Amino acid sequence: MLKKRLFLLLLFPIFLFSNITVGAENENNYLSMLKGKRVALVVNQSSLVYGEHLVDLLLRQKVNVVKIFAPEHGFRGKFDAGEHLKNSIDAKTGLPIIALYGKVKKPTPHDLKGVDILVFDIQDVGVRFYTYLSTLHYIMESAVESNIPIIVLDRPNPNGGRIDGEVLNLKYKSFVGMHPVPILYGMTIGEYALMINGEGWLKGHKRANLTVIPLVNYTHNSYYSLPVKPSPNLPNDLSIYLYPSLAFFEGTTFSVGRGTSQQFQLYGSPYYTKKSFSFKPISREGAKYPKHQNKICYGVNLSNETINPTAGINLSYLLDAYHHYPYKKKFFLKSHFIDKLAGSNRLRKQVLAGKSAKQIKKSWQKGLVKFKKIRQNYLLYP
Repeated sequence: MLKKRLFLLLLFPIFLFSNITVGAENENNYLSMLKGKRVALVVNQSSLVYGEHLVDLLLRQKVNVVKIFAPEHGFRGKFDAGEHLKNSIDAKTGLPIIALYGKVKKPTPHDLKGVDILVFDIQDVGVRFYTYLSTLHYIMESAVESNIPIIVLDRPNPNGGRIDGEVLNLKYKSFVGMHPVPILYGMTIGEYALMINGEGWLKGHKRANLTVIPLVNYTHNSYYSLPVKPSPNLPNDLSIYLYPSLAFFEGTTFSVGRGTSQQFQLYGSPYYTKKSFSFKPISREGAKYPKHQNKICYGVNLSNETINPTAGINLSYLLDAYHHYPYKKKFFLKSHFIDKLAGSNRLRKQVLAGKSAKQIKKSWQKGLVKFKKIRQNYLLYP
């Protein structure tokens, strides 16, 4: 990790050690808006304020917090990817927790009865298929329908200003991609909320009564190391950096290290023909039933990769896996989940047709140029 930080320091000596203040730490900008109100929070384990959870901070400040809404992975961030959640009670505070991942992904009018204002404070990673964006969308939509204002406490994007990937074709809209944006969109969660509002992406093209509490001392070139895992299988800076390139494997027969201690830092399969590196996924917290559980997988270890904060998506991993997998017709899962992740069926077809990374990336450029113009309208930071 020291090597990676030194590399970043050479690239961005001004911003690496800047004292970034997250939105939740700008208490003077939002506490007055909560006084005397019945407040519902959309939070998880990443909602920290100087090491204290936002829930505890607000209760200590005598704010009337009435309930918690929890996204994928739950309030404490312990559940598997895709694992359905249930409503519960927080043991520490006694507050009801409404699960927003499972059969219900959007708060109902009943859920919002007795709520005067919503506060969203969840750490994003700047990647389109990371589902906290979809939770933000549905929270904003419910806020409109129940005529409740919403505050988004902004947090840095650990993938900074990286912009790359195919812009989502709305025919492939799903909970892992709801908006016409590229995989890497180079915006903070607060800027993204402004874009959802401004572009009319909510139902009926309505706009939420939205307030974004901004960051201080932040630019899109700022390096930000997350103080806590944003989800169970993104354990460190490198995994977050590699995630937009390796998540394509979720739509293939290959493992990305779920069930190991190097999630999203390696890839492999029992049938990968290069055998210089191996690993064995096992059941563990955050990955109860990992792909190829208890089987030896051969593959590639990326744990010594250097973080390059200006690089885009690296397609060489996906193409390498495909070229060294003997059962080409079975490489992609039958569900074609890869299409939802990629944003259309083009990537899958391009890989099957033997296209190079350069050819594939060239096909993204027209959409990226258009998106960058839209993005400019919602930036809060240089």
